[in-house]
Order: sequence, then C-alpha cells, then structure tokens
Amino acid sequence: MVTYEADVVVCGGGPAGVVAAIAAGRSGRSTILIERYGFVGGMSTAALVYPWMTFHTSEGKQVIRGIAQEIVDRLAARGASPGHLRDTVGFVSTVTPYNGEVYKVLAVEMLKEAGVVTLFHSFLHETTVEDGKIRSVRIIGKSGTIEAKGKVFIDATGDGDLAYLAGAPCSIGRDGDRKTQPMTMKFRMRGVDLAKVKAYMIAHPEEFYEKTPFADLESLPLTGIMGFKKQWREANLPINRDAVLMFAGPNDDEVLVNTTRVQGLDGTNVADLTEAEHLGRQQVLQVAEFMTKHLPGFEKASVSSVGAQIGIRETRRIQGLYTLTAQDVVQGRRFPDAIARSGYPIDIHDPTGKGVTAAWVEGDGAYDIPYRSLLPKGVSNLLAAGRCISTSHEAFATTRLTPSCMATGEAAGVAAAIAVREGIDLSAVDVEALRRTLAAAGAVVE
Repeated sequence: MVTYEADVVVCGGGPAGVVAAIAAGRSGRSTILIERYGFVGGMSTAALVYPWMTFHTSEGKQVIRGIAQEIVDRLAARGASPGHLRDTVGFVSTVTPYNGEVYKVLAVEMLKEAGVVTLFHSFLHETTVEDGKIRSVRIIGKSGTIEAKGKVFIDATGDGDLAYLAGAPCSIGRDGDRKTQPMTMKFRMRGVDLAKVKAYMIAHPEEFYEKTPFADLESLPLTGIMGFKKQWREANLPINRDAVLMFAGPNDDEVLVNTTRVQGLDGTNVADLTEAEHLGRQQVLQVAEFMTKHLPGFEKASVSSVGAQIGIRETRRIQGLYTLTAQDVVQGRRFPDAIARSGYPIDIHDPTGKGVTAAWVEGDGAYDIPYRSLLPKGVSNLLAAGRCISTSHEAFATTRLTPSCMATGEAAGVAAAIAVREGIDLSAVDVEALRRTLAAAGAVVE
C-alpha cells in the first residue's frame, strides 16, 4: 500500500476544497488534495452548477473576496469570465458567469503553484482515528489502496463523508423527517436566440419572477431567467416546479437550465443516487423537448451537455461547536470569531413541494460565519469547509452556495496551517490571528 504524508490533508476538490488546499499550501504547509473525479470543481464542474452566486449583498456590496475573487480575476484575464454581472432574475444583486473547462485547468495550476499534491480518481472509504484525532485516511483508486497520513484534515467532500467516517456527529435534512432539498440534473443548450428571449420577457413581464429588473432589462446583459409560467403550466410536465429557471452563457447562444427536480431521495444512499441519476436524465429530455417546442428563442436550440452527475444541494452537515441558524442569517448577526461573510439569502428548494422559500438578510445585507461552525464535535484535528459546515437546515440554504463555500474553504486552509505550525488543536487556534491573516490575504471577515 502506497502511503503519502502531509501536514494538511483535504478531502474533496470542489470549490471549498480547492481554495482550502491553496490556502494551506500558500501558508507553507505540505498539503494533499484528494478528489474522486479526474478534475476539480465539484458541483461547479461535475454537476454544471452555474453561475456562481453571489459575492455581494442585495445592495451590491462585495463581502466575499480573497482567493475566491482571485480565481474570478484570473478567469477574467483568460476571457473565461466577465466578472460579476447584474442578476436579471432579480433574486440577488450579482451573478458570476464562468467557463467551467477553463476553471478546471486554472484551479489545478493554482494548486501546483501552492505546492499541493493532488490525487485524482481517488475515492475516500476509510479513516483511522485514535484518541479523538484522525491519523490517516484510506482511498481506493486504479492503483489499489492508498493511505494519506496528516496532522490536520479538512472535510470538503460536500457530503460530510470524512466527518461521518471519522465518527463525528452529523445531521441531514430538516428536523423531524430528515427530508433534504431536491437534486437537480442540470444541462446546457446551444443555439438559443437570447435577444428573442429578452424581447419576450419585456413584452410579458407577468410571466416572470416579480423581482426581475424589467426597468433596466433592455440595457443589461441577460444573465438569468425565471418564468415562462404560462407555457410551463400548460405543459403540465411531471416535475414539481412552478416555472423555468435558466442562466445565460458563457457563450452568446447558450443557457444552463436549472429546472429538473428529483425529490424524496437521499444523496448519501447509493441506491437512491442511482435512481436519482436516471430520473434526472429522464427529466432533462422532457424539459429540453418542452423548451424547443414552446419557448420563444429556443426553436433551433439543442442539448449540448448534461452534468456528469446529478447536482446535490443537501446531504450531511457536521454538528459543530456552533450551529448557524436561520435567525443568525436573517438578522445579519455578527460573531467575534467570524472567518467569512455572505450576502446570499435563505433559498430553500422545497423538499416535497413546488416552490422555493426565501428570506433576505437584514441590516447591512450580510451575516457572519463563525469559526466554531467549521469545528465538528468529537474530532479535534478535523475542519469542515463548504456545504458540510455546522448549520441548521434553513441556514444551510445560504451557506451551501459556491462563493460562501470558497470563503469557508480559505478559512479552513489557513486555520489548518496555523494549527500545524504551532502544534495545537484546531479549537486552540487564536481566532484574532486567523482573522488578521485572512484579512491580509484579501478575505472579508468584518
């Protein structure tokens, strides 16, 4: 059995894991990143989650920067992102389109620059835990079993896989019935006449989301569309949605469709996931046929790509030293150990019904994410980053978004590096020193 050793071992190469590994590597700690696919990006690339939303508050103040913004800037320099644009759905102030194929390459380049050892095609399946600390993880791949030993571990799997395998307590779904937000098989269509789509929106505002910025729509680049309610209602497809949701780009004739909805299945259960993949792909064909037959601007459109896997909104999350709540989010609560901020509203896709429950952040439009929400109970050298941090079901509906995941990933990577350098448990990390280090690197912590 091949054995790797490093100061920091990051499991999961999604947005949180990539940023965590870069941050730890830049801090001078030897770092390993373990990823099950042959590319990084997680839901952004494997499930076509697009665009990234949002780096800003509802009033347009940017509250997520740091490595996340550096990624956007470096994508923009390659012509692979226009940066932050006005959200023409109207749900948030900005969205950030990006080219996923360029992102896959850029992220690996940044990992290499930071000295990170990346292991692709590696599936986490076992942990060794002694005295409340993870000593190693074992992964399965084409070359057999590999062991990765570390001093600090970061769970960026999205599904809390590492925490679960290490015996840390986890929660799933909403209280009571454990129902989770639905899964979505996302797909792209090319050959779309977006000018025709925009003209129809302006002529029929009653068919679209009430927050759509119709007064400015003529002069704005079209980034998102939520509506076509009349056509959707008349089609009566067996999909528990109340409208079509899609996002324009990154090419001029392209949209990403976020309209399929697979409910009632558990994203941590192999049998349920198998069924979800099949149902999701069935729905893709149904929705695409509906769009080409009934939506203006889609007469010549066709499916150009479908996610490598179904998009998973919600699975496990750790039970941490602090659980972020809906009240914390809505009230824009501040914490002395804040290591990230977010301006994304609560956005719960109904686990059983058609709609979406939303709640906006009060005050200055942003809330804090405390360091304690990254620290699971029961395992002293483990941090969570991304979707699986400690929140309630309701608060999870905002922290799960990609920019927020990037922000908690950077905090986890820096905290891990500090703990290793000083030879201390993660709970003993000087939070003020952590916050200063993050701020010096451009992250927003207050």
